[in-house]
Amino acid sequence: MTSTSTAPFGAWPSPISAEMVAAGATPLSSVVLDAADIYWLAGRAAEAGRTTLMRRQGAAAGEVTPMPFNVRNRVHEYGGGAYAVANGVAVFSHHADNRLYRLAPGGNAEAFTSPGRQRFADFVFDHAHARLIAVREQHPQDEGSHGQPVNTICAVGFDGTEQVLVMGNDFYSSPRLSPDSRRLAWLSWDHPRMPWQGTELWVADVQADGRLGTPSRVAGGPQESICQPEWSPAGALHFVSDRSGWWNLYCLREGAGGTASAVEALCPMAAEFATPHWAFGNSLYGFGAGGDIVCSYIEQGVSKLGRLHAGSTVLEPIATPYQEIRELRVGDGYVVVLAGSPTIASEIARIDLATGEREVLERSIAELPAPGYLSVPSSISYPSANGRTAYAFYYPPTNQNVHAAEGEKPPVIVISHGGPTGMAASTLSLKTQFWSSRGFGVLDVNYGGSTGFGRAFRDALKGQWGVVDVEDCIAGARHLVAQGLADGERLIIRGSSAGGLTTLCALTFHDVFKLGASYYGVSDLKGLDDDSHKFESHYNEYLIAPKEQAEAVYAERSPINHTGRLSRPMIFFQGLDDKVVPPQQSEAMVNALRKRGIPVTYIELAGEGHGFRKADTIVRTLQAELDFYQRMFGLTG
Repeated sequence: MTSTSTAPFGAWPSPISAEMVAAGATPLSSVVLDAADIYWLAGRAAEAGRTTLMRRQGAAAGEVTPMPFNVRNRVHEYGGGAYAVANGVAVFSHHADNRLYRLAPGGNAEAFTSPGRQRFADFVFDHAHARLIAVREQHPQDEGSHGQPVNTICAVGFDGTEQVLVMGNDFYSSPRLSPDSRRLAWLSWDHPRMPWQGTELWVADVQADGRLGTPSRVAGGPQESICQPEWSPAGALHFVSDRSGWWNLYCLREGAGGTASAVEALCPMAAEFATPHWAFGNSLYGFGAGGDIVCSYIEQGVSKLGRLHAGSTVLEPIATPYQEIRELRVGDGYVVVLAGSPTIASEIARIDLATGEREVLERSIAELPAPGYLSVPSSISYPSANGRTAYAFYYPPTNQNVHAAEGEKPPVIVISHGGPTGMAASTLSLKTQFWSSRGFGVLDVNYGGSTGFGRAFRDALKGQWGVVDVEDCIAGARHLVAQGLADGERLIIRGSSAGGLTTLCALTFHDVFKLGASYYGVSDLKGLDDDSHKFESHYNEYLIAPKEQAEAVYAERSPINHTGRLSRPMIFFQGLDDKVVPPQQSEAMVNALRKRGIPVTYIELAGEGHGFRKADTIVRTLQAELDFYQRMFGLTG
């Protein structure tokens, strides 16, 4: 039997170091199938955070894009859909120059677009016309210009020629060719909507010369969010819509003899079959043999896998060990998922649909700490303001070698996720275990506005950003205190980006939390509007108020205008290359706190943008945050 020592909560020695967090977590994304080959993207924190293309071919896996290639784009600033593969030929966007490169088997990557101010995403091969079809984002030639980029759907020839196919809307995504290459489907939307508020699904014939015929809108509108249009092998257009209040699967049944098409719900459920379009290329369903659909869906914040047989409206569950499925692609008799669970870090796995056998292709963490250091969360719900129910994952302090003195209650870190239209998931993360193994409780909150609980829950944040999210985080902290799981005098709140606003509002306008950490967080809503990029330039009209009412509400709700009410110590982290939440947002708040003599630490990171990628950055920020908490609370072993 292993003996344990006694130490205060928050000061436990842990083998899960900041270096282990940085080195051990490989970001995985963007699964693509090409015949029997499986491709995905993997981050390389030790290589300045670049992203490389990986391929599983037969029994071997290897890197396709060596240094210095960084397979990434910044369309809508968040990117995604940065590569495509067909018949062994890969095309990808290189982040350093935004050019497209073509890489044939056994060859070297060759650029086929010119240098310029254009970015590309969401590629589909159009073999009939020897070209790609992609979303293009054309930025002004003057880098300092305040003009917004122009988004189109564009055909890109492998000789570098570019031909605009669709234009006129503010945003486009998901160009998808029918199996016979005769029709193109795509999504569009316009300001002030975000894609999870309202999008339109269009279809047009592809003419012999490659141009498009007259487009027809087949679904969607200002109050209906359409996601992931896909053509079945038989040529039927499928998509996900939230017209019922939940993102469910639908099929466009085309009428015979010129009769009108009809939209058919395939398996109506109080579940989400999609996630918000923050990045391009997301896939949560695909087609198997005989017209079957294999899909992931979210119930009460937990992902499940299922199969919908042709002609059936009832999903057949597919057993997996996962509770979060972020992507899936369907092959011949198998499905490839990017998934995780409370005991499984994100991994890419191939699941045989006949036997259920699972083969892991790559793990985000190659070697996990011993189970005795890993906290397994419980999924909880609790009452919040105005009769709402909020949801969260609670991670108790866990360390097989240490325990606290009898009767002591742990400090708890409440996490407010970003987005704010995002979702907290329970997949094992060393960043979370870094805290729980040191004796901190962690509460990861799905506040009103989060994805995974239907449109009504998502819309709870409409006009209420900085209010509902804060109320739900506060209610979660108080719930833990009432349950005897937290020390009410040692409550911490931390958040990044939109979650940074939640953090700052909670500390400015309420007195529940004693410390806070803001990672590139929003402090000035007007400044966010002034500095925001095109994709989010009208987002606050939904989250805060229409423009005619915005000035007064911004002034009331922006923490930067109320620093006299903030008396809690804080630590701020800011990337100097951040275009989403520029550095002046953090700098203004830090300077205001310093003038008032409030303990504050500010760490700025050169070469980092919105989200930190470099290994040394991850180490530096985690260690600094831990030192700050321990110093402020006087935590020593």
